[in-house]
Amino acid sequence: MKETRLFSMSGIKRDHGRFQDIVRGKIRENLKEYISQGEMVARKAGGTVSVPIPQIDIPRFVFGSNQKSGGVGQGEGEVGDPVDGQPQEGEGQGEAGNNPGEHELEIELTMEELAKMLGEELALPNIEPKGSKEIKVNANKYKNIHRIGPNSLRHYKRTYREALKRQIASGLYDPNNPVIIPIKDDFRFRGWADDVIPQTNAVVIHMMDVSGSMGDEQKEIVRTQAFWIDAWLRSQYKGVITRYIIHDATAKEVDEDTFYRTRESGGTLISSAYKLMQTIVEKDYPSAEWNIYPFHFSDGDNWSNEDTLMCINLLKEKVLPNVNQFSYGQVESRYGSGQFFKDILQHLSDNERMVAVRIPDKNAIYDAIKAFLGNGR
Repeated sequence: MKETRLFSMSGIKRDHGRFQDIVRGKIRENLKEYISQGEMVARKAGGTVSVPIPQIDIPRFVFGSNQKSGGVGQGEGEVGDPVDGQPQEGEGQGEAGNNPGEHELEIELTMEELAKMLGEELALPNIEPKGSKEIKVNANKYKNIHRIGPNSLRHYKRTYREALKRQIASGLYDPNNPVIIPIKDDFRFRGWADDVIPQTNAVVIHMMDVSGSMGDEQKEIVRTQAFWIDAWLRSQYKGVITRYIIHDATAKEVDEDTFYRTRESGGTLISSAYKLMQTIVEKDYPSAEWNIYPFHFSDGDNWSNEDTLMCINLLKEKVLPNVNQFSYGQVESRYGSGQFFKDILQHLSDNERMVAVRIPDKNAIYDAIKAFLGNGR
């Protein structure tokens, strides 16, 4: 008897799942390249990211030649005529070629999936939060028992116990024939109640120099860097708040869109950003209750040595003692001197809560992320 294979929706879903796993494996293999390119940042929407996967042939039907006369596809018309009989508008551009086009597939991943891939690829340790007992949230838990409720919430163990107690008390229980049959009065149901539990929260404060020496290329590096930083921290904490500060000679808090689009032509006073950051932390995020992660991105130029010393003192005395980690990323440009990075190393290299890295180009983003997140603070 000839075996017949039956196609079902479950089989199609299983095959589709296998194909998705193959695609995800390809993303893991090339994660460093994806991080450097920054393509995922522009494709983020609604909690998911569309990832372009090139050079994957998408399965499709291919029709062979029909050797018999007649049949489907026979009729009036010549080879090359439009199917609908209407002339085609427009003209093709370029010369004919004999090479196949590059197939590109887009797959949607959640931010949780991307964060997991990032952690595996960079071998990132999980963060040990501080202050988790200080922040409380209400959570609904099924911890009560009621006599009425829907069948979906029936507590079978408690129902059995009530029926057993009733039968023993009434003398109906036979140990030689232990049949327990609950009646309506025996039924017990789970009921929910508000429960206050501790929750770990974090605040991320992104600061960026927007003076004239910071060009579009430097800002794109910052944007890509911040995308992956936020993805990882959100995988480690139940609640993450992100604040944005831009500065040249003065600092101000802005929204995310303004953060990446603003460019000023003035000078640079880095201390203005640090002072504003410290004001925000003291007002809204007490260090005993919050996990605090400031990130500062600059090309390393500062107005004066005096302002640099003010920054160093502010970091030593007020910022570093109260944050999980302070991260400085020097996004190098041809207009910046890079001196601030040297000053940080000179004065703060022995402080474990200070991490400073150079990011000369997009290829360095990968190593910078590992440096920022690799300490598990």
